[in-house]
Amino acid sequence: MQSQSSPPTIVPLNPGRTQLQRKLEKLRQDVLRMGTLVENSVRLSHLALFECNLEAANSIAPLDKKIDKLYRQIESDCVMLLTLESPVAQDGRQLGALMQLIRDLERIGDYAKDLGAIAMKLFPYPKHACMSDIERMSREAQAMLAMSLVALIEFDGTAGSKMKQRDTIVDDAYTSLYRRLAYQQDYTGILEPIVLMTLIIRHLERMADHATNIGQRVTYIVTGERRG
Repeated sequence: MQSQSSPPTIVPLNPGRTQLQRKLEKLRQDVLRMGTLVENSVRLSHLALFECNLEAANSIAPLDKKIDKLYRQIESDCVMLLTLESPVAQDGRQLGALMQLIRDLERIGDYAKDLGAIAMKLFPYPKHACMSDIERMSREAQAMLAMSLVALIEFDGTAGSKMKQRDTIVDDAYTSLYRRLAYQQDYTGILEPIVLMTLIIRHLERMADHATNIGQRVTYIVTGERRG
């Protein structure tokens, strides 16, 4: 009676590249984990600004330390992969883009931390008429960050152009609000809240810019094209 032979082992044509792809996927998951922390930080800054939530404001700084720690870890892992694996084509594009992308996330986290500090300075003042429009601007910036992270999950090659269109909404809101705040006539109140609100809209505009960068970096990973 013949013994049954075991099925042949299939050896990958390029086992080294398979291993690299596993490492890249782990790296991408770490970036998404960092993105989740940044999303939470931005959400807390929104609560602090528009609901006068002191607990939310105080929660941002410890969260930002976690973001910075993860940023340094991912950056180190990227450098290690570049040094040891020398990836090319899409793998190389992905690694290079992820290194830039985490800088965008880290900057968004920094802006969220600054917004939390600004919120606490605004607490004593009555709500200004512009705050409802600033809140809408904040929600749009949050939506753009979420959209950019979904693009990274799905490797959406059209993300760059989509994000650029959304960024125009935030840019227009910034321009309109800046004019309202900076060119008020016959204003006799305290200037500090006006200055603080001007900083808020600038930070929100920059957060939207960095979210747009993330979408454009995803487009580059997928298509190799650097246009939005």
